[in-house]
Amino acid sequence: MSRCYVGMGGNLGGSPQVFTSVIDDLHATSTIFIHRVSSFYRTQPLDNANQPAYLNAVLELDTDLSADQLLDVLQALEKKYGRVRTAARWDSRTLDLDILLFAQQVINDARLTVPHRAMAQRDFVLYPLYEIASDLQVPGLGSLAILLSQCENRGMEKL
Repeated sequence: MSRCYVGMGGNLGGSPQVFTSVIDDLHATSTIFIHRVSSFYRTQPLDNANQPAYLNAVLELDTDLSADQLLDVLQALEKKYGRVRTAARWDSRTLDLDILLFAQQVINDARLTVPHRAMAQRDFVLYPLYEIASDLQVPGLGSLAILLSQCENRGMEKL
Protein backbone atom coordinates (compact mmCIF):
# COMPACT_ATOMS: atom_id res chain seq x y z
CA MET A 1 0.00 0.00 0.00
CA SER A 2 1.19 3.47 -0.88
CA ARG A 3 0.11 6.57 1.05
CA CYS A 4 -0.93 9.30 -1.39
CA TYR A 5 -2.32 12.80 -1.31
CA VAL A 6 -4.68 14.02 -4.01
CA GLY A 7 -5.71 17.62 -4.57
CA MET A 8 -9.28 18.35 -5.67
CA GLY A 9 -10.35 21.56 -7.36
CA GLY A 10 -13.21 22.89 -9.42
CA ASN A 11 -15.30 25.97 -10.05
CA LEU A 12 -18.14 24.84 -12.32
CA GLY A 13 -21.18 22.63 -11.90
CA GLY A 14 -21.82 22.69 -8.15
CA SER A 15 -18.35 21.73 -6.93
CA PRO A 16 -19.35 20.73 -3.34
CA GLN A 17 -21.73 18.12 -4.73
CA VAL A 18 -19.14 17.01 -7.30
CA PHE A 19 -16.50 16.65 -4.56
CA THR A 20 -18.86 14.58 -2.40
CA SER A 21 -19.72 12.33 -5.34
CA VAL A 22 -16.04 11.86 -6.23
CA ILE A 23 -15.25 10.91 -2.64
CA ASP A 24 -18.12 8.39 -2.73
CA ASP A 25 -16.81 6.98 -6.03
CA LEU A 26 -13.31 6.60 -4.58
CA HIS A 27 -14.74 4.90 -1.46
CA ALA A 28 -16.43 2.40 -3.76
CA THR A 29 -13.11 1.54 -5.44
CA SER A 30 -11.63 -1.62 -3.93
CA THR A 31 -8.04 -0.50 -4.53
CA ILE A 32 -8.32 2.94 -2.92
CA PHE A 33 -8.86 3.59 0.80
CA ILE A 34 -9.53 7.17 1.87
CA HIS A 35 -8.21 8.03 5.33
CA ARG A 36 -8.87 11.73 5.61
CA VAL A 37 -10.50 14.54 3.69
CA SER A 38 -9.59 18.14 4.42
CA SER A 39 -12.13 20.87 4.80
CA PHE A 40 -13.32 22.47 1.61
CA TYR A 41 -11.78 25.87 0.85
CA ARG A 42 -13.07 28.64 -1.41
CA THR A 43 -10.17 30.21 -3.30
CA GLN A 44 -9.68 32.83 -5.98
CA PRO A 45 -8.51 31.83 -9.47
CA LEU A 46 -4.75 32.01 -10.05
CA ASP A 47 -4.32 33.83 -13.34
CA ASN A 48 -7.70 34.14 -14.99
CA ALA A 49 -9.67 36.36 -12.63
CA ASN A 50 -12.61 36.37 -15.06
CA GLN A 51 -14.01 33.13 -13.70
CA PRO A 52 -15.84 31.92 -10.59
CA ALA A 53 -14.04 31.17 -7.34
CA TYR A 54 -12.72 27.64 -6.89
CA LEU A 55 -13.41 25.01 -4.32
CA ASN A 56 -10.35 23.04 -3.19
CA ALA A 57 -9.64 20.15 -0.84
CA VAL A 58 -7.05 17.41 -0.30
CA LEU A 59 -7.58 13.67 0.20
CA GLU A 60 -5.24 11.33 2.06
CA LEU A 61 -5.50 7.79 0.74
CA ASP A 62 -3.79 4.42 0.53
CA THR A 63 -3.76 2.42 -2.66
CA ASP A 64 -2.41 -0.77 -4.17
CA LEU A 65 -2.33 0.97 -7.55
CA SER A 66 0.81 2.31 -9.20
CA ALA A 67 1.04 6.08 -9.67
CA ASP A 68 0.10 5.70 -13.35
CA GLN A 69 -2.89 3.50 -12.49
CA LEU A 70 -4.06 6.01 -9.88
CA LEU A 71 -3.72 8.78 -12.46
CA ASP A 72 -5.90 6.74 -14.85
CA VAL A 73 -8.60 6.40 -12.17
CA LEU A 74 -8.49 10.12 -11.37
CA GLN A 75 -8.63 11.17 -15.02
CA ALA A 76 -11.59 8.83 -15.60
CA LEU A 77 -13.38 10.55 -12.70
CA GLU A 78 -12.58 13.98 -14.13
CA LYS A 79 -14.13 12.90 -17.41
CA LYS A 80 -17.16 11.36 -15.67
CA TYR A 81 -17.84 14.69 -13.95
CA GLY A 82 -17.57 16.74 -17.12
CA ARG A 83 -13.95 17.87 -17.18
CA VAL A 84 -13.05 19.22 -20.59
CA ARG A 85 -9.34 19.78 -21.13
CA THR A 86 -8.45 22.89 -23.12
CA ALA A 87 -5.17 24.42 -24.24
CA ALA A 88 -5.54 27.17 -21.62
CA ARG A 89 -3.80 26.16 -18.42
CA TRP A 90 -6.12 27.67 -15.81
CA ASP A 91 -9.53 27.54 -17.44
CA SER A 92 -12.67 26.97 -15.39
CA ARG A 93 -13.41 23.31 -14.80
CA THR A 94 -15.89 21.04 -13.10
CA LEU A 95 -13.16 18.92 -11.54
CA ASP A 96 -9.39 18.75 -11.33
CA LEU A 97 -7.76 15.84 -9.49
CA ASP A 98 -3.99 16.06 -9.00
CA ILE A 99 -1.66 13.52 -7.42
CA LEU A 100 0.29 15.76 -5.04
CA LEU A 101 2.36 13.04 -3.38
CA PHE A 102 2.70 9.33 -4.04
CA ALA A 103 4.37 7.60 -1.09
CA GLN A 104 7.85 9.13 -0.85
CA GLN A 105 8.42 8.77 -4.58
CA VAL A 106 9.80 11.41 -6.88
CA ILE A 107 8.33 10.92 -10.35
CA ASN A 108 9.14 13.06 -13.34
CA ASP A 109 8.04 11.63 -16.65
CA ALA A 110 5.99 12.77 -19.62
CA ARG A 111 2.72 11.96 -17.88
CA LEU A 112 3.22 12.71 -14.21
CA THR A 113 5.32 14.87 -11.91
CA VAL A 114 5.31 14.02 -8.20
CA PRO A 115 5.59 15.90 -5.94
CA HIS A 116 3.22 18.08 -7.91
CA ARG A 117 5.36 20.68 -9.65
CA ALA A 118 3.77 23.81 -8.20
CA MET A 119 2.43 22.61 -4.87
CA ALA A 120 4.95 24.60 -2.80
CA GLN A 121 3.56 27.89 -4.17
CA ARG A 122 -0.14 27.08 -3.95
CA ASP A 123 -2.02 28.08 -0.84
CA PHE A 124 -5.03 26.04 -1.99
CA VAL A 125 -2.85 22.92 -1.83
CA LEU A 126 -0.70 23.60 1.23
CA TYR A 127 -3.40 24.75 3.66
CA PRO A 128 -5.74 21.77 3.19
CA LEU A 129 -2.77 19.37 3.06
CA TYR A 130 -1.43 20.79 6.33
CA GLU A 131 -4.87 20.38 7.90
CA ILE A 132 -4.73 16.59 7.43
CA ALA A 133 -0.96 15.90 7.51
CA SER A 134 0.84 18.64 9.45
CA ASP A 135 4.01 16.62 10.07
CA LEU A 136 4.48 15.64 6.43
CA GLN A 137 7.88 15.74 4.76
CA VAL A 138 7.64 16.48 1.03
CA PRO A 139 10.31 14.65 -0.98
CA GLY A 140 12.84 17.11 -2.35
CA LEU A 141 11.08 20.08 -0.72
CA GLY A 142 11.27 19.43 3.02
CA SER A 143 8.84 20.11 5.82
CA LEU A 144 5.25 20.92 4.91
CA ALA A 145 5.13 23.32 7.87
CA ILE A 146 8.05 25.33 6.46
CA LEU A 147 6.57 25.34 2.97
CA LEU A 148 3.30 26.63 4.41
CA SER A 149 5.07 29.39 6.36
CA GLN A 150 6.62 30.61 3.09
CA CYS A 151 3.37 30.59 1.09
CA GLU A 152 1.10 33.59 0.81
CA ASN A 153 -2.53 32.98 1.78
CA ARG A 154 -4.49 34.74 -0.97
CA GLY A 155 -7.63 35.07 1.14
CA MET A 156 -8.79 31.48 1.22
CA GLU A 157 -12.08 30.84 2.97
CA LYS A 158 -12.47 27.60 4.92
CA LEU A 159 -16.02 26.31 4.51
